[in-house]
Amino acid sequence: MTDERSEERGNTSHSSDGDYPLYANRDDTLAAASGRPLRDLSLQKTLSEDISSEDYSISAETLRAQAEIARGAGYPQLAQNLERASELTAVPNETLLEMYEMLRPGRCSFEEYEALAQRLRAEFNAAATAAFVEEAAAVYRERGLLRRELE
Repeated sequence: MTDERSEERGNTSHSSDGDYPLYANRDDTLAAASGRPLRDLSLQKTLSEDISSEDYSISAETLRAQAEIARGAGYPQLAQNLERASELTAVPNETLLEMYEMLRPGRCSFEEYEALAQRLRAEFNAAATAAFVEEAAAVYRERGLLRRELE
């Protein structure tokens, strides 16, 4: 059984250059967010060495590589999500949680969303994520989902 997506991507689940899965085909170039090469991570090393949670966090480079593969396989929306995720690796977890709360409907004004988008661009060089926030703000405004100011 085939579906439209598999036909669009040429009935393949990986990029034409054979990089997918990255761990198996590019383990010599992949690194965790800490910079530790992925090939150096194993359960045995985790138990016997000083390995941090950042050693098991994905890097922006790996996310961008995954985005390239997704785009080549016919999944442009997934590629966009992975590109935004790569930008967000530079954002501290506390800030991410604040942003998550802000993006819930009814939590912010349009101006607050504009300020968040500007902050993403200025502090974190996260242009794609900033554009996503701006798009969400516009949709919230159209649908009446912005925070209502007290009168």
